[in-house]
Amino acid sequence: MAIPILNVSFKIPLSLSHNSCATLSSYPAPQVQLVKKVVEVQDCRRNPIVCLGESVSKASLLALVSASLLFADPALAFKGGGPYGQEVTRGQDLTGKDFSGKTLIKQDFKTSILRQTNFKGAKLLGASFFDADLTGADLSDTDLRGVDFSLANVTKVNLSNAILEGALVTGNTSFKGSNITGADFTDVPLRDDQREYLCKVADGVNPTTGNPTRDTLLCK
Repeated sequence: MAIPILNVSFKIPLSLSHNSCATLSSYPAPQVQLVKKVVEVQDCRRNPIVCLGESVSKASLLALVSASLLFADPALAFKGGGPYGQEVTRGQDLTGKDFSGKTLIKQDFKTSILRQTNFKGAKLLGASFFDADLTGADLSDTDLRGVDFSLANVTKVNLSNAILEGALVTGNTSFKGSNITGADFTDVPLRDDQREYLCKVADGVNPTTGNPTRDTLLCK
């Protein structure tokens, strides 16, 4: 069988074994590599079950190494989840993490544990906190327009001077104990009990929109 390499043809014996590789020193390096590859192919033809076993073992080892790297740091298990902040993930324990000042537009925090997490000054437009636990988190001075807080635990959260225009708060979303001084709730569809509670503690004017918090809550 003749195989051209760099416009040079040479003969490869049709029957080779691994012992033949020891006699290949007279060939140029590229040709030696090709001959060794042919030997591997021929060996696999003779012992297909052995070759299959080797392939499965290599694949298993690769999967094991990959898994160990992922779960060494839980935040890498579902890396991404949004066009920004690729280190952020959904369904993770991100307690106490510092995301202050970051751009996390449309980031996915669904079902994440975000207790005492720092988001101060972050841009979170369209992000999802669906069914997330934000107890004690700092969301002051954040842009939360269009954020999904459905079923989220937003108790004891610092929402001072945050902009929540158009945010979703359906389900059992709770704001109990949260600081909403200067927060803008324009077009946020609140339940009557939510609105009643927030109006009791509402105060201040949002420094960015200029809207009084009580007015955005439609307090009486």
